[in-house]
Order: sequence, then C-alpha cells, then structure tokens
Amino acid sequence: MEHKTLTKAEIVDAIYEQVEMNRAEIKSHVETLLTIMKDSIKRDHSLLISGFGKFEAYEKNARKGRNPQTNESITLPPRKVVVFRLSRKFRCELNGEEEE
Repeated sequence: MEHKTLTKAEIVDAIYEQVEMNRAEIKSHVETLLTIMKDSIKRDHSLLISGFGKFEAYEKNARKGRNPQTNESITLPPRKVVVFRLSRKFRCELNGEEEE
C-alpha cells in the first residue's frame, strides 16, 4: 500500500472544488486556520478538535545518545515534541467499527 501525503495546496484545491471562492481567499483561510492551531499548541500545549483528535505538546528532557557514524556518546538537548491522539469517534470510523 503506497502512502501519499496530503499537501496544503491539495487542501486548498479540495476546498476550491466545493465552495465558491477564489484560490487566494481559500489559501488565506487555510493559512489563518493553521496559524490559530499552531498558536494554540504553543500557548496551551494542546489543541482539541472534536470528532478528530487532540494535539499535545510536551517537553522531552535531555538524554544520552550515540552518533551512529562515530559511535561517540553525545547528549541530546531538551526539546518540545507534539503528539496526536485520535478521538474515539474518528478511531472507530477509521477502523470501520461502531462507536462504543
């Protein structure tokens, strides 16, 4: 099974096919939505989209690692990561199951 990544341009095209707006307006709305989403994750460390899922940001501590080319031990710096958890409803849809 080949995996394909949906791009921002393809999102704009998909919306363009369904609504009466020009592509520039749609692109602006998509950009605004993404900015709102990013700002929410930066500020609150989470973003919940009902029926879709939740994005959560958290801190990872510094940890020991190894350079695979030289086998040298290194310390990886602390960093923020974002995880996504599907909503129960969407998970059931994805798996073709009835919601519990």
